[in-house]
Amino acid sequence: MDKAEKQNVLRRILAVRGMGQVITVTIGLIVLCIVFGIVNPIFFSGKNVANLLRQIAPILIIGIGQSYVLITGNIDLSIGSVVGMSCMISATLMTKGLNPWVSVLINIISCLAVGVLNGELVSKCKLPPFIATLGTMTIARGIAQIVNNNYNTNSIGEGAETFRNFFYYGKTLGLYNAIWIAAVLWVIFDFILSKTRSGRHIYAVGSNLDAARLSGVNVHSTTMKAYLVSALCACTVGLMICATTGMGTMDAGNSYELYAVAASVIGGVSTLGGQGILLGTVIGASIWGVLQNGLQFAGAPVAIRNITIGIIVVVSVLLDVVVRTGKPRKKKVN
Repeated sequence: MDKAEKQNVLRRILAVRGMGQVITVTIGLIVLCIVFGIVNPIFFSGKNVANLLRQIAPILIIGIGQSYVLITGNIDLSIGSVVGMSCMISATLMTKGLNPWVSVLINIISCLAVGVLNGELVSKCKLPPFIATLGTMTIARGIAQIVNNNYNTNSIGEGAETFRNFFYYGKTLGLYNAIWIAAVLWVIFDFILSKTRSGRHIYAVGSNLDAARLSGVNVHSTTMKAYLVSALCACTVGLMICATTGMGTMDAGNSYELYAVAASVIGGVSTLGGQGILLGTVIGASIWGVLQNGLQFAGAPVAIRNITIGIIVVVSVLLDVVVRTGKPRKKKVN
C-alpha cells in the first residue's frame, strides 16, 4: 500500500461520524492506564484486569442503550430506575419459587413496556424527552419499591446458581460471562446501528427531524426502537446486579443514568443527536471504569472519583456543543 492509499484509508476512517473524538479519547485511555500502572503496578495484574473488565461490562451495556437514544436527539433518564426495577422484579419472582428463566422472561417484558411508554410519550405525545423519562424514572423506581412491599428481597437461593453464573460469576474461555454478554450485545447493536436501514434512520432522526420525516422515515417507529434498546440494556444490567448480589435491592441502578450518559458522551456520542458510534461508547465506558478502579488504587475517596467523572462529562458535552455550534458560517455571496 503506497502513501496515497494510506492517506485515503485514513481519511475514510476519520470521515466516520464521531471517529475523531474516539481516537482522541482512546489516546486519553492509554495515558490513564499508564499513569495508574505507574502509581500502582497491581493495576496491570491479571486479576485486576479481569475484575476491571467485569466492572466495565454493565456500564458499556447501559451506555449502548443511552447512545441509541442520544443519537436520535433524545435522552433516557429512566434507565437507572429500570435497572432497579429489573433487579427487584427478577429477584422477587425467584424468591417466590418461580423458575429463574421464566422470571427473566417476565422481567424483560416488563422492562420493554417502560421502553414502549417512553417511545409513545416522546414521539406520539410530543413530550420533551427530559420530562417524559423523568416521569417514567419515578414510575419505574416506584415499581421497584412496591414489587416486594417496599422491602429488599431475601436471597434468591441455591436454585438460582445457574442464573448467577450465567450473568456474572461464570467464565467462558477464561473470561467472565458478564464480559461476553456485553461483547455480544455490542456486536449486535453496533451492526444494527452501522449496517442497517434502522441504524441510518436513527442517525437521520437525530440529525434533522423534519428532513427525516420528509424523506419517508417513520420517526415514531425509529424513536420507539431506540427506547426499546435502552430498556433492554437496562433490563440486562438489572439482571447482572441481581446475579452479583444474589438478591433484589430497591436502590439498584441509582446514578446509572449518569454512568450511561458518561459512557456515551465521553466516547463521542453527541447530546445534540445525529453523531456518534458505539466504538466510542466502549472507550467511554472503559475510561469510566479505569478512573474508578485507578483512583481507588490511588487511595482517592469516592467523592473525588465522582467529582472527576462529573467534570469529564461536563467538559465532553461542552466540547461537543462548541464543535457542533461554534463553526464559522459561510458568508453569503451577493
